[in-house]
Amino acid sequence: MPNPTAAMLTIGDEILSGRTRDANMPHLALKLGEKGITLAEARVVPDVAEEISGAVNALRARYDHVFTSGGIGPTHDDITADCVAAAFGVGIDVREDARAILATNYANPDVDLNPARLRMARIPDGATLIDNPVSKAPGFSIGNVHVMAGVPAVFEAMVASLLPKLTGGAPLLSETVQVMRPEGVLAGPLGAIATAHPEVSIGCYPFSREGVFGATLVARSTDAPALARVAEALRALKAAIEA
Repeated sequence: MPNPTAAMLTIGDEILSGRTRDANMPHLALKLGEKGITLAEARVVPDVAEEISGAVNALRARYDHVFTSGGIGPTHDDITADCVAAAFGVGIDVREDARAILATNYANPDVDLNPARLRMARIPDGATLIDNPVSKAPGFSIGNVHVMAGVPAVFEAMVASLLPKLTGGAPLLSETVQVMRPEGVLAGPLGAIATAHPEVSIGCYPFSREGVFGATLVARSTDAPALARVAEALRALKAAIEA
C-alpha cells in the first residue's frame, strides 16, 4: 500500500515579499518522511481570504493531509482560522478549552487576555486542538487539514505534538554520495542507474567549490534493499569516474 500523501500551505505576504525565509517546509518534509507520509506539494499564498480558502479546498481534496503554516496570531492580518472555517462551511468563535489553555501563558489572564489575544482562541466548529507547549496558543485540525503557527519554534513544537497521532507508512530512507565531477559527466551513467532502479528516486544536485564543479547524488526510497543496491551503484560510479 502506498504511503499517505500530504501538501503544505504556507500563508503570508512576508514569505512572498522575500522579507521572511520559510524554514517550516524543510522541517515538515523531513519529519513527514520519517513518519512515512509523502509531502507531494507545497504552495505559498498571500494574506487574502479567497486565496487561502481556495487553496485549502483544492489541496484537501487531492491529498490525505494538508498542513498549513502562518496566520493564526493576534493581529488583523491573521485570518487563516477564519478562512479554514469558511472552506469547511462551519462557524468559528472563541472556544472555552482553547481560551483556558491560552490563559496559562499569562500572569493575569483576566487583564492580559485582551480581544486581540483572544483571537488565538477562535477555533472552527468541530476542530480538535493541536498542543503548543511553546506559547500555549493552540493550533487545530479539522477534517484532513492541520493548522499551525508560522513561527518556526512553535511550528516545530506543533508538528511534534501532531505527528504521533497520524498514521504513516514506510519511512523514507536516503543515501548520499558526493562526486567531484560536473553533472554533465555524470548524466549518462546516472540516467542508466535510475532507469535500472525505478523504485528509487535519484537526484543530482550540482555545486562549485573553489572553482571545482561537483555534484551531490541523493537516492531516496522506502525500499531499503533497493536503496542499498542503488547506493552501491552510486559509489561504484564515483570510484570509476574519479579514478
